[in-house]
Amino acid sequence: MKVMDVMQTNVITIQMDLEIKEIAKILYDNKISGAPVVDTAGNLVGIVSEGDLLHKETNPQIPGVLGILGALIYYRGVKQYESDLKKLIAVQASEIMTPNVVKISKEASIEEAASLMVSKKIKRLPVVENGKIIGIVTRMDIIKTLIAD
Repeated sequence: MKVMDVMQTNVITIQMDLEIKEIAKILYDNKISGAPVVDTAGNLVGIVSEGDLLHKETNPQIPGVLGILGALIYYRGVKQYESDLKKLIAVQASEIMTPNVVKISKEASIEEAASLMVSKKIKRLPVVENGKIIGIVTRMDIIKTLIAD
């Protein structure tokens, strides 16, 4: 079975300039936990999830520092700290989204999709063709195939 057999084609997308409050309302109203972010031409540029929105309500984790001979060595994620801080002050989708989106082709197998979701610890995969979103496949879409005859 292929991704195209289980993907949802009525994909709710978020525009890059949409404000955080509007994003939260869209996710809540549609009972979804995330959505692809698109530019004005409809190209996939990122993804925003409820986890990204939760950063607005938290403090960034200060990276651990080890001082050796007067030098500071960061041993716990300076990049993660910077990412958390950017999301904390974000106003628009383009500032809070995850830009490096894991995506999949409609021709891929559902086993490949499931493997990507597990290995990347993600809940949804945009299905892309020529840079445009043609569908989305979620964990639940794959789980449904386990009960199908």
